Amino acid sequence: MPLPVEPLLVLLVAAVVVNLGLMALVAAPTLRGRPSPFSIRDGNPDAAAEADATAGNRLADGTVPGPDEISVDGVPTEAYDRVVRIVSFVFILSSSAIVAVTGLWSSTQPAVLALLAVAGLFVLAIHDILPPRLLGTARFIAEGSVAITLATLLVALTGQERSPFFFLFPLVVAGAALVVSPRVTVVLATASTIGYLAAVGVRPSGQLLEPSAITSVAINVTALVLLAYVATVIAREQRRSREAAIRLSTVDSLTGLYNRSFFFTAIEREIQRSARTGRGFCLLMMDLDGLKAINDRYGHFHGDQALRAVGETIRAGVRRIDTAARYGGDEFVVVLPETDPTGAFVLAEKIRQGVSNRSLEGIDPSIRSSLSIGVVAYPHDGTTVDDLMITADQAMYASKRQGKNRVAGYSGPGGEAGGEAGGEAGAETREAGPVAGKRGGGKRDRGGEPKRGGGDRPGVGDRPSVGVMALPEDEHESV
Repeated sequence: MPLPVEPLLVLLVAAVVVNLGLMALVAAPTLRGRPSPFSIRDGNPDAAAEADATAGNRLADGTVPGPDEISVDGVPTEAYDRVVRIVSFVFILSSSAIVAVTGLWSSTQPAVLALLAVAGLFVLAIHDILPPRLLGTARFIAEGSVAITLATLLVALTGQERSPFFFLFPLVVAGAALVVSPRVTVVLATASTIGYLAAVGVRPSGQLLEPSAITSVAINVTALVLLAYVATVIAREQRRSREAAIRLSTVDSLTGLYNRSFFFTAIEREIQRSARTGRGFCLLMMDLDGLKAINDRYGHFHGDQALRAVGETIRAGVRRIDTAARYGGDEFVVVLPETDPTGAFVLAEKIRQGVSNRSLEGIDPSIRSSLSIGVVAYPHDGTTVDDLMITADQAMYASKRQGKNRVAGYSGPGGEAGGEAGGEAGAETREAGPVAGKRGGGKRDRGGEPKRGGGDRPGVGDRPSVGVMALPEDEHESV
């Protein structure tokens, strides 16, 4: 029996209106330069990458997504797009061939073929014509809505409760559950159930579903809900396993800072970002003074306590976009994006004072740990990872030669990073306390913290050959 025209038209118009409204809600903010309400991240590529670094939203190999990438639950957007394109076009082409060859739905065949053609055009536009960041992650919402609408209309046009295209609903829900949150999966499962019931309910006036048809519909809906639940549980466990694996591979278990391998990934990406934007960054290299003496005198347990204390102090002092890592046994490094040397010296002195003022439990209160810190800037002190690490290492050891527990800058090949307190020619020395002078007058935000991202960066000729923050001899014993 042919489908009634009026209810089918009502279903078609309702589906089109709902999708147009959703598209407007998703796309309108982005076209005006504002983030979509469905977007996970804002439209700033650099800010997105920096947020990923701290929020743990990294790719499956532990690296941070690049400025032109979107991470879909750890899967690069290129891989996601490739899978969706393959599945979509294979389904559209195979379904079109089956409908045209079998002629099972001759009365609605033109409408079915036209619907499949529109679906192909949508896939082509969303994945190949529109820029990837036009809709951002909100396009996943649009794709899910269109897929459910397509399945609803196909079921209505191809036999309703007897339609073989019911499998589209569980395919959409199960596939989405692998990349979206459980809440979104529930919404998609609910929308799919409503769409399926609407497609089956489009019937001539007075015609009721047979008991066998009602049973078939009930079983299909139950299977759809159970599949959504199973897919959600499996996806949640996969996310937990992925997050645990990433944490084990990128975070130092003792200090809670990033490890050496993640640090090198971060600094390489920062060099690429700086080369693209023209904004420099700074690198701190720190060495915990006297760790061997603590281990020998009090044991490795208290040595580990000292390392944890340093890690906590560093983590409390850096910004969310900074990358702090444990470089070696008693060495730490911090990458400071968009930071000039002034702000880097201010932060380094803040960390140094925090460590010096922190007492360790279980040992002589007069014994305090301390840090020797070297500060270098990109591109003034190096343009490659190797160059920056070499100059940072030299600056750090220069601070140790000057008496430890101080901050020093890089003086250039063959140069000395300053002299004793009071300074030598060509050296700039500071006493402990509030940082004064040219490097110490960095901008601060409303909370009193150094605002390291703003201000003009001094040129090579404007920078002193060295900067040392020296600490006068403390009354307590410094190991």
